[in-house]
Amino acid sequence: MLEMDADAFEQLVVDELDALPDDMVDGLDNVVFVVEDRPEDGDPDLLGLYDGWALTERDRYGTGAELPDRIIVYREAHLAQCADLDELRDEVHTTLVHEIAHFYGIDDDRLHELGWA
Repeated sequence: MLEMDADAFEQLVVDELDALPDDMVDGLDNVVFVVEDRPEDGDPDLLGLYDGWALTERDRYGTGAELPDRIIVYREAHLAQCADLDELRDEVHTTLVHEIAHFYGIDDDRLHELGWA
């Protein structure tokens, strides 16, 4: 298992987010990125989670009172699944793309077809 403290991991996530193409992140509306150690249910294999309303479901959205959608990246699962820093960067990148895709309404089946799941 790779070792990395919470601050260093969060900075790695920020760096990978900054490296994503502008056209992927410019459309993100009312979304925050969060790093947590593990999911509430304790699932050791869950790398990330999109918590919110996808663009394709936002017909019920837009009253101005909505909390921000969240994209959560789980530190412990990433560290457990990665052998080195390069692999960790790649996996965080893939997780970010995967969860951002859910924001845009792309489901897991399509992500598998595209190689992002």
